Amino acid sequence: MAKKLLTLLVVLAMVLCLIPAMAETAQTTDYSSWFPGVDTSKHEVITFLVTGNIPTNKTNEVLAVFNEKLTAAINAEIQIEWIEWTDWQTKYNLALAMQDGTVDMIGTATDWLDAWPNSKNGAFLPLSEEMLQTYCPKTYASVSPAHWNLCKYDGQIYLIPEDNYAQWTNHGFLYRGDWATAAGLTNGVNSWEDLGTYFQYIKDTYPDVIPWDADGSGTSYSDQMFGGWIASKTGGINVEGFSAPLFFGTSKTDPYTLSTFYTEGDSLVKFAKLMKQWSDAGYWREDVLNYTGDVVAEMKEGLTGAHQHHTQTWRGQKLLIEKDQPGSDIGFFWFGEESSTLVSLNITHGALAIAAQSDAPERALMAYDLIRNDPTFYRLFNYGIEGEQYVIDANGYMARPASYTDDTVDGMSFDFWWGRNDNLELRSALVDWPSYDALLEKYAAVKIDYPYGQVVFNTDEISTELDNLSNVFRTYAPVITFGKEADPEAYVAEFRQALQDAGIEKVMDNVQAQIDAVYKK
Repeated sequence: MAKKLLTLLVVLAMVLCLIPAMAETAQTTDYSSWFPGVDTSKHEVITFLVTGNIPTNKTNEVLAVFNEKLTAAINAEIQIEWIEWTDWQTKYNLALAMQDGTVDMIGTATDWLDAWPNSKNGAFLPLSEEMLQTYCPKTYASVSPAHWNLCKYDGQIYLIPEDNYAQWTNHGFLYRGDWATAAGLTNGVNSWEDLGTYFQYIKDTYPDVIPWDADGSGTSYSDQMFGGWIASKTGGINVEGFSAPLFFGTSKTDPYTLSTFYTEGDSLVKFAKLMKQWSDAGYWREDVLNYTGDVVAEMKEGLTGAHQHHTQTWRGQKLLIEKDQPGSDIGFFWFGEESSTLVSLNITHGALAIAAQSDAPERALMAYDLIRNDPTFYRLFNYGIEGEQYVIDANGYMARPASYTDDTVDGMSFDFWWGRNDNLELRSALVDWPSYDALLEKYAAVKIDYPYGQVVFNTDEISTELDNLSNVFRTYAPVITFGKEADPEAYVAEFRQALQDAGIEKVMDNVQAQIDAVYKK
């Protein structure tokens, strides 16, 4: 009798343990209540256009599992069309210009993927509120009317914003806290002057270490260094959506008046002189403009003391660098820290659009709604298969299984940057959360929302000048950033004259007028 009772108790305990899982399964597998009355009898293959190199790991295996569940849910499957990073801007816009109905969902952005020009040119499908309510109901209800307004071009919604995901892509410098302390910076690096002190300490103390072994072969460092100096030393706010960082609001107290940083004043000259001083001091290699090294890898090897990138990179790499360099205590100096200038990421930095020629726009919206809002689909699309790509550890954090070897072998990624959801995010065990949360407290005290979200810039009248200005910036900015000019003051004067010749005054007047039309009525 006792044995039978024990057996019954064991069975009962197993059933009780299964109840939450059964309930979750019931909630995440019956989707008829999500899309009431929608006919899904025809099987649809949804093509999703995203940026990223074609994965060689377990991505396709995860996609097969995902599609099995998606077929059961809405009788559809997704295939990924990758726009690889080599010459990605040209390939992306060409794919949109030549679409023939074979693309359905499109990852886009207003600040780096030409969302507004592509909306204007007819690449994206206008999304009525009725359509969104019917085929994308969870997302529609979660996005506020104010945010939907920021997704409109000419009065119609073209984009679905990634507006419930807190990420920080503001740039600054990763640095070694142990070396900063040894340099006398007991509170860390908090200014450009501190950064110079830190670099000089490394130069004096570790002759085999390059203080900042920058990859200067591209243009991203120039963009961020110029923008970082402007934010830190003038309080200027970047106006996004242009091919070069030439347009800034004067400050967060006067964001709607364009800064004259590039055309007058001594702040640009001071920047050029400081970079020349740092170059002459050997804070980066002599051939920096031709160097293409992996700076993060060098930090892990102890070969360099800094990496210029954004907050998300610091968050993701901090513990990994510290593992290889014990006691290094990786800190982050963020641009704008000195002036308390910090702008929250534009909610259309990542957004989703539906192709204008899509053969199945309704089912594409349904698939997106599930990816963004359902725990099962969200985890598959963002983290992979539980037990293979991730596990939940004893602290409730996402960790790698014991069998996991390397991202390039066992990992997965769909580069889903168009609808992440903080309500469903998993916290990674590879992140120093106390340090990150402490930084976010500092951010929260000074951040402002992106001020120009309601302006959809029309560049038709200034397109030639913008191209010319971009070419001028790309020519002069790397030289100034890495101090490779003989006379900084003379070179800045030459740069400014080239900007004038390219039409910067005309363009600034045009951009200012468009800002005024929205915010200074």
